[in-house]
Amino acid sequence: MKFYDSKTAPSPRRVRIFIAEKGLDIKTVDIDMRKGEQLSDEFRAINPNCTVPVLELDDGNRLLTTAGIWQYLEAIHPEPALMGATALEKGLIADIRWQIEFSGSMGMAEALRNTVPGMKGRALPGPDNYEQIPELGERGKLRVQRFLGRIDDMIGDKEFVAGDNYTVADIDLMILIDFAGWLKMGLPEDAANAKRWYDAVSNRPSAKL
Repeated sequence: MKFYDSKTAPSPRRVRIFIAEKGLDIKTVDIDMRKGEQLSDEFRAINPNCTVPVLELDDGNRLLTTAGIWQYLEAIHPEPALMGATALEKGLIADIRWQIEFSGSMGMAEALRNTVPGMKGRALPGPDNYEQIPELGERGKLRVQRFLGRIDDMIGDKEFVAGDNYTVADIDLMILIDFAGWLKMGLPEDAANAKRWYDAVSNRPSAKL
């Protein structure tokens, strides 16, 4: 297998952490998005969507999304179960991940892509160019700020986001909080539960990748 990565983007990092938690050794090719390598003809031949991550399988098939790569690797390497070991765990993790994506990650994407000067003309990922909408960026910042304020209750007294075990929900939430730093945002000062959890997951070896 071959994993197309990018050190500066959050989605490939989610896969890097997943691979490390599974204890897998997969050949990696880094795509420099700062140089626009994802838009090159060479990479378009690999992924016409011009996005990373990509996992190229031994038979030539390619998986083009974090979700697809996770599902595949979980199926062929089920231990440790990062997407849930029981039907209930799988459902709870999916519910939590939806909350993180809808309220947090989508707001983050709105904010960054519509306000960062380096993304001018690239307000959406992919092969097509779109202009920034400043008002959408401000709404995105508000969404992120409100979501960060809810994380303490989401964690509660649990060790991990979805319960007793480390899962993809922890990966998603940790990366969201890390990425919020780009907007100079973070967990509220009084978010004791969230900070306890964040310190623990951030100190896992996989989080350093």
